[in-house]
Amino acid sequence: MASFAAQTHFILFFTLFSAFFIKINGEFSKQSINMSTKRMEKITRLRFYFHDIVDGKHPTAMQIIRLPNKTATSFGTTFMVDDPLTEKPKPTSKLVGRAQGIYAFASQSDFGLLMVMNFAFSEGIYNGSAISILGRNAVLDAVREMPIVGGSGIFRFARGYALAKTVWLNKNGDAIVEYNVTVVHL
Repeated sequence: MASFAAQTHFILFFTLFSAFFIKINGEFSKQSINMSTKRMEKITRLRFYFHDIVDGKHPTAMQIIRLPNKTATSFGTTFMVDDPLTEKPKPTSKLVGRAQGIYAFASQSDFGLLMVMNFAFSEGIYNGSAISILGRNAVLDAVREMPIVGGSGIFRFARGYALAKTVWLNKNGDAIVEYNVTVVHL
């Protein structure tokens, strides 16, 4: 007959290690418990310039939903974008990535955009990594804050915020926007 200490040891051992690998729904999903109490997270700050060109021979933003009747705020108008991201405001400065996604005029009372955008980076250690923005962009405000809701590559499990400030805008709607981004990631 096993001693009380041996039985207790076996029960404790079995309980601890069975908690590491718990199967739920067969092979579809598995859960594991992370016993670490402290995660190493990094904070990365980025500054780049977003070039949104809606006019001319080579637009980077295309209107994909056009309203039959004009509204004061362009409510419902939607654009698909593949905008260059550069190191400096000048369009010919070093390309660091692309902004790819959709923005739509989502407010009936002001010029508020719904931004659904990935900033896909192509430079240095960030090459192949991206951050995702999903939020409101009140384009007439001097500085707008939008949430970072995720990321990939080096920015896996990203969260944070992006501050946008328009540095140039013409009568056709072409714009250069400075982005200062703070990202917390693994």
